[in-house]
Amino acid sequence: MSIDQIKTITVVGSGVMGSQIAMVCALGGYRVFVQDVNTESLKKAEQTLKQRMERQVQKGKLTLEEIEYAFNRLSFTTSLNDALKETDFVIEAIVEKLEAKRELFSAMDKLAAPHVIFTTNSSTIVSSKLADATNRPDKVCNMHFSNPALVMELVEVVKNESTSDETTETTVELSRKLKKTPILLNKEISGFVMNRILAAIQNEAITLYEKGFASVEDIDLACTKGLNHPMGPFSLIDLTGLDIHYNVRLQRYSESGEEVDKPSNTVTEKVEKGELGRKTGKGFYVYS
Repeated sequence: MSIDQIKTITVVGSGVMGSQIAMVCALGGYRVFVQDVNTESLKKAEQTLKQRMERQVQKGKLTLEEIEYAFNRLSFTTSLNDALKETDFVIEAIVEKLEAKRELFSAMDKLAAPHVIFTTNSSTIVSSKLADATNRPDKVCNMHFSNPALVMELVEVVKNESTSDETTETTVELSRKLKKTPILLNKEISGFVMNRILAAIQNEAITLYEKGFASVEDIDLACTKGLNHPMGPFSLIDLTGLDIHYNVRLQRYSESGEEVDKPSNTVTEKVEKGELGRKTGKGFYVYS
């Protein structure tokens, strides 16, 4: 399947990443379906996107006409069948749990046309673990957007052993059409490039904090003021969600068996208390 054949894109999952990826695709000129089993999540996604886009207009980064054009191309639905019956390309962005993704890919395989490419936004679960749940393993790969997807330019495209060159080339080209900068990984490794480097930084930050060497605030300041990072590691974990961080680490630990890959005690305790970061009002920081 070539890039010119892609007219409609389906994003499955309407959370922070899914909703932003959908808007990126709509701004790129594509017809977009956003599917989620949770009606409230869909409503929240649409409302949050409208607020976010209004700020972009106020800042002069986008025009009102561009925003209206994008929203006119977006459809929100709880029906997986409706979301897939006309689509050409799927980006999955649901919870980071392998069995949930496998069930979804199997269900999508029965509903989507044979030419449709299935990608997963996961940076932890490699696509080879999902491809054999379908009858189209050559049309499955990872397409990992950086968070926040509306702002960050990087997209990591990762082949598995079954992914065809045509699927890879189309996914890379679509990334460019969406005004992103793609990098290609020719073989799989959990975490890919960006998150493996990021994880090393976060691991060290948490270790320094847990052993009492420095506070959360000062460690973040060391990264923003000393390393010129746009955001400190604890602020970033709060932004993406401690539950996401926890599930990613749990998945990596299940694959490696290495103690270093386990979620830290601090993160585990906060997740158990429901302190998941910005979305709950408290994580490593407290938010009004």
